[in-house]
Amino acid sequence: MCGIFGYIGDNKNPLHACLDGLAQLEYRGYDSTGIAGIQDGHLIVCKKEGKLANLQNILTLKTLEVAIGHTRWATHGKVNDLNAHPHLDTMHSLAIVHNGIIENYDALKAQLKNEGAAFVTETDSEVIAHLIAKHYEGDLLKAVQTALPFLHGSYAIALIHKDHPDQIIAAAHHCPLAIGTNDAQTESIISSDPNALVGGFLKILFLRNAEIARIEKGNVQVFDSHGNLIVKTQERLECAAKAPSKDGFEHFLLKEIFEQPITIRKAMLGRFSSETAKVEFDDLKITAEEARNYKQVWFLGCGTSSLAGSIGAMYLEETAKIPAFSEIASEARYRTELIGPETLIIAISQSGETADTLTAMRAFKAKGCRTIAICNVKNSTLTREADYSIDLQAGPEISVCSSKAFTSQIAILALFALHLANLRNTTSAEALDLARAMPFIANQIQTVLEKAPQLEKIAKKYAHFDDFFFMGRRYMFTTCLEAALKLKEISYVNANGYAGGELKHGPIALISPTFPVICFCANKKTEEKIISNLMEVKARGAPIVAFAPDSMTQIHSIADDLFTLPTTIDPLAPFASAVAGQLFAYYIAKERGCDIDRPRHLAKSVTVE
Repeated sequence: MCGIFGYIGDNKNPLHACLDGLAQLEYRGYDSTGIAGIQDGHLIVCKKEGKLANLQNILTLKTLEVAIGHTRWATHGKVNDLNAHPHLDTMHSLAIVHNGIIENYDALKAQLKNEGAAFVTETDSEVIAHLIAKHYEGDLLKAVQTALPFLHGSYAIALIHKDHPDQIIAAAHHCPLAIGTNDAQTESIISSDPNALVGGFLKILFLRNAEIARIEKGNVQVFDSHGNLIVKTQERLECAAKAPSKDGFEHFLLKEIFEQPITIRKAMLGRFSSETAKVEFDDLKITAEEARNYKQVWFLGCGTSSLAGSIGAMYLEETAKIPAFSEIASEARYRTELIGPETLIIAISQSGETADTLTAMRAFKAKGCRTIAICNVKNSTLTREADYSIDLQAGPEISVCSSKAFTSQIAILALFALHLANLRNTTSAEALDLARAMPFIANQIQTVLEKAPQLEKIAKKYAHFDDFFFMGRRYMFTTCLEAALKLKEISYVNANGYAGGELKHGPIALISPTFPVICFCANKKTEEKIISNLMEVKARGAPIVAFAPDSMTQIHSIADDLFTLPTTIDPLAPFASAVAGQLFAYYIAKERGCDIDRPRHLAKSVTVE
């Protein structure tokens, strides 16, 4: 989850380069930030609880010869200055930054303390510094090579030593870490995210499987877990450092919500013809024979991406007539026993670094399954490890709370359903309806955005409530779960999402005048059923907010507050409904004074299990 950055070179002041890099990695965690560097033979460390701005306010350093930095999402130890990275050994001769979890840290800590190591933090990461220091005898690389086999868990680390100002040592195992060098061989840069590398045209390599790198100015040597020098494939990446901008919007989330008509069009551009209902993905080379051989499709994801997979599963069953299932990635990894090559795996992730999704995908690949990554970040671990990948093309999503990535995900999944139907020669009436209606999605979202002031007014009315009940059926069930998740994420209120049919099987006990019901009604097939559910909660005095299509006239006499949506076919109703849910959550969070773009305890990229 944490962000790691490091710089050694002549082109920039390493201190400033590191601060710029951390600014682009702060989405990975903002519990604390820190910098370590070497200057005139001295190890210098500065770290601070809270966001990067807090660190910048206390920095008195002007320059460093080499620097490593860290932005933290806490796993072990309280959020405070002491537990912030970088961490030091007892003699304060080396500093490390770490992303991941050391599962056997407690046993290692006890052993190292018995040997005289002086621990000062509550973190698991500090054991790495003391363990490497224990094995250091003048050769920093050798010390790291000796120490790493003692670590159980996942890690990406970067470290510096006061006696070696000309190098950074880095290592990675089940956590992302990229290293870039420029053509002039005057600088080397380390980053948890290759897209945050600060430079021009860079050659990039990725560490994995306990590989270790010795990094100097413009030169990188990589060693495998046995200490053998290896040649890593390098990729060319243009990294133009550009600070993200809100473009006049109050928050990144609001900007990204309003970008969705554009991002939906970008997701379909060049891939879909509404006239022929044909879909082509450049990097997806599934043959018709291969498609016909699949017996089922499993979607893997976490959070919002998992909910997108639930909608994707419905698309595939209705359109391509193939059994499809959406599984939470952290649970799916334990359900591989009956899975084999006849199952197609689709892994969905905004960042492409979600640890649970990666672990589950690897488990299914080991069973012989073909894998497709649907992702918003090129060069991510997920896209590199999957057999095929489809780029969302949504552009950077800065707010922790996902908005445009979700609608781009379900747009891609709708296209994929059409593509698989064509390959399997199972084109149905549902597929033709889907193809005809898809070109109108962007305009329908725009209609919702133009009525944002109405949603703001409704949100202000309900912002003082601390409990919400979200309800929907079929496509609207998953949509209501996503809307409830958005409200929980950024407003910190209790928001329960349920299928309407489950209401009387327990949740109705919660319904009262102090428990508003937010109902998503834009599913024509279940319209009569959801009306009955609403009458049940109305009879118990609950305030009702309905998100309903403009064709649903009977809702006017039932709902206390109504937001009308453009009418469309059931499979595409989640688009406009989801955007309305995003705006509702946004305006409630704003009214409650919450930190909308960086909600507490959350990070954009979840790289630990």
